[in-house]
Amino acid sequence: MSQEKLAELLGVTFQQVQKYEKGVNRIAASRLFDISAALDMPVARFFEGLSSVRLGPGVAETDDDYIHDALATPEGAQLIALFAAIKNSKVRRRVVELVKALSDDPEATKRG
Repeated sequence: MSQEKLAELLGVTFQQVQKYEKGVNRIAASRLFDISAALDMPVARFFEGLSSVRLGPGVAETDDDYIHDALATPEGAQLIALFAAIKNSKVRRRVVELVKALSDDPEATKRG
């Protein structure tokens, strides 16, 4: 797919796509989700071949598996992209609490 076609699908200029490709501009999670949809591929494909996920400070290395597993599913990738778009920190905390309450994983409340 050409940069022009991808840019058209994303609603950005082809120069913006070039900046994404060259690493000049960062790609938000929601934009990465849009790119994966435009290319008809899972978001996790962008992370294939990486030796490990680089996590921010305060995140245990054992959480890599949870992050990878979440990104590997269409629902997880969509949830992450949409969550990143929530500007209100109180709402984000409430969403986390809701997901913890709905989780079948008893260890989920101990993480994050």
